Amino acid sequence: MTDLRFEDSAVRPVAGSSIRSGKFRLNKARGKFLGVSAGIADYFDIDVTLVRIAWVVGTLVGFGSLILIYLAIGLIADS
Repeated sequence: MTDLRFEDSAVRPVAGSSIRSGKFRLNKARGKFLGVSAGIADYFDIDVTLVRIAWVVGTLVGFGSLILIYLAIGLIADS
């Protein structure tokens, strides 16, 4: 029979992961309104303009439902 041993070390991020930090934060310094788009862009390390375009397209396609999601994120997320 083999002996199985497990390390008690913390979970390490996957190499090449695009997520910078483990916690989402609003970025009010770079944000236009509440800093949600800038925070998402920082979290996924992408351009903030792409996130803003995605919000606009999603709002138009979703008949305005993303506006409520945007406001909820802005009011709930800690900065």
